[in-house]
Amino acid sequence: MTQTQETAPHAVEKQVNVIAILSYLWVLFIIPLLIAKDDAFVKYHVKQGIALFIAELIIMVVGMVPLIGWVLAPIGAIITLILAIMGIMNVLQGKEVELPIVGQYARSFKI
Repeated sequence: MTQTQETAPHAVEKQVNVIAILSYLWVLFIIPLLIAKDDAFVKYHVKQGIALFIAELIIMVVGMVPLIGWVLAPIGAIITLILAIMGIMNVLQGKEVELPIVGQYARSFKI
């Protein structure tokens, strides 16, 4: 039984990491928002994920503009993909690091 008690915190930590990772996968930020809204670590990453999601929506709208949007949208999509990967890496490392560009807006969200 001692072994089970020792591994239990690690299992919980891994579960929290998986839940927090969902924050950066487009609209899936809703799942951690509903499941683990009381966990400060998850809440931090949900806020970052919401900011990233809003940026992705803006890029999608810009992409509808002929010519300019067609050029800027793929660049924006690559940038948001990189930001999502950075966010996931922060979760895996147990860090609460603000994402460049969009992270500053996440502070203002009240959830």
